[in-house]
Amino acid sequence: MPENDLIDNKEINSLPILYSLRNCPYAMRGRLAIYKSKKTVLLRDLVLTNKPPEMLEASPKGTVPVVVLPDGQVIEESLDVMLWALKRSDPDDLLYAYDENCLAEMLVIINEFDTDFKRALEAYKCAKRYQETNVEECRQVCEQYIVRLESKLTEHRFLMSEKESLLDIALMPFIRQFARVERQWYLQSPYPKVRQWLNSYLQSPVFTKVMAKHPLWVDSGEVVFFNG
Repeated sequence: MPENDLIDNKEINSLPILYSLRNCPYAMRGRLAIYKSKKTVLLRDLVLTNKPPEMLEASPKGTVPVVVLPDGQVIEESLDVMLWALKRSDPDDLLYAYDENCLAEMLVIINEFDTDFKRALEAYKCAKRYQETNVEECRQVCEQYIVRLESKLTEHRFLMSEKESLLDIALMPFIRQFARVERQWYLQSPYPKVRQWLNSYLQSPVFTKVMAKHPLWVDSGEVVFFNG
């Protein structure tokens, strides 16, 4: 019997609530980690132009993802959401529990991509959107990071080893954005391993589930269970 069929109203009230935006890369990686944890949360999809008052009360900064726990505790940074989910349950050992040094290394790389690469990516996206003359220059700044990933993926199937990790699902949504800026250039770019790695996610059943479209919670009030 599906897990959702076993959940009654009392149990619904005991579930964490996830406020999410379908195409936001931060929310996307939060959903990926929660899905990988195989634990159930209540998913409340939103749009930035109509944020639920309940979410803003819990997290006034108004960005997603936001997890509100049954005890009122709020988790409002995407990496914290990922770590919370996987520390609850990590059946695929994405945190590499056998080696604390691996997790520390992953967190350093994620932080670098969340700051330096994300800044370069935003500049690249803006240059392309507004047809500025420095698109190639902006892309080349991003490529410094893509080259590093290509090197890692030349050595093994995933970014840390032959086994998937937190690093893979944390970076994938942003590499997806990079790949969409100049699609034709990307398809011919000298990064075949990155393309193969990214495609393996984009074409996977997991990504299909994580990117499924749900009714906006503020419009429908529908109870949506999200789990792996």
